[in-house]
Amino acid sequence: MASKRDFYEVLGVTRSATEDEIKKAYRRLAMKFHPDVNKEADAEEKFKEVKEAYEVLSDAKKRATYDQFGHAGMSGAGANPFEGFGGMGGFSDIFEQFFGGSGGPGGARRASPQRGADLKTTITLEFEEAVFGTEKEIEIARFDTCARCKGSKSEPGVETAKCPNCNGSGEVRRVQSSIFGQFVSVTTCDRCRGDGRIVSTPCKECRGEGRVKVSKRLLVKVPAGIDSNSQIRISGEGEAGPRGTLPGNLFVGIAIKEHPIFKRVENHIMVDVPLNLWQATLGDKIEVPTVDGALEIEVKPGTQHGDIIRLKERGVPLLRGNGRGDQIITFKIIVPRKLSEEQRQLLQQMARTMPREQIGKESQRDKDDKGGFFGRFRVGS
Repeated sequence: MASKRDFYEVLGVTRSATEDEIKKAYRRLAMKFHPDVNKEADAEEKFKEVKEAYEVLSDAKKRATYDQFGHAGMSGAGANPFEGFGGMGGFSDIFEQFFGGSGGPGGARRASPQRGADLKTTITLEFEEAVFGTEKEIEIARFDTCARCKGSKSEPGVETAKCPNCNGSGEVRRVQSSIFGQFVSVTTCDRCRGDGRIVSTPCKECRGEGRVKVSKRLLVKVPAGIDSNSQIRISGEGEAGPRGTLPGNLFVGIAIKEHPIFKRVENHIMVDVPLNLWQATLGDKIEVPTVDGALEIEVKPGTQHGDIIRLKERGVPLLRGNGRGDQIITFKIIVPRKLSEEQRQLLQQMARTMPREQIGKESQRDKDDKGGFFGRFRVGS
């Protein structure tokens, strides 16, 4: 059995060839050896060889492996060479790539009608609005179909004439000859701009454009659990399409304000809760904030700085599905900076009763214990 040729040799490129040079070489050789075009007995085998070489050299990781180990480092490359053409689809798409939209010898494929442009805007939500969902009214400026001419571009009651350049089709077809036969390229008529009709008396409202600029208010429904950088698509609320074609879509981007207490991690809500020395040592019942309101919880005796507890189903609702995340509470032990003489004496008495190895160093004061909801937890001086 003959040994495989070097992949660079197969494509006719150097080992330092760029990605673009490799792609161009592949397209040229695939056109040359594709069995639908080349009827020579060995065309299919050559096409498979070209296909296999391209699949390896166009992939950075595979190419690096091949450069180091050669064919021995490859496995499974080049399977099913007729499965596509370099990510461009079937063989008919090769002709579209090289002959400007032709669907094959002697035929042409008409472009789908152009729809209106998509629009994008952004709304900013409070933290709680993103958690529970809300409705927001927005105002957008866009092109709508002209109400006076209904998009015809002509004054009502005035007939339009068939475009003599494209004979009313809105497209100009040009025949090109090649070794494969005749191919037809299709372009939009530059005289009627694809309408197929010539407007002799433009609409006074839109000045012959068929669309007018308007401002419109919309109510956007924001689902519970939405996160930052998400988008809501509202179909058909983009700009009106030219010549009465379909309108585009409106994409509403989401931005969420930071919360002074809560922090979101996926569908969980994180919150730090301060404790003074006595609460952490002896235990206590305290109120903690949640997005559903204040909730009383029990602090166990001996709670350490950084200990956490999890409140089930107190987090953010799942955007797709049922249930909610959790709220995760992290305890922060606050050491007072100032003590009264009585407090100092009590602490000294307690220190003398404890083994020395249990006397810890004074922890750093948490800087977030001032103001807001946590004012009620502040340690007295």
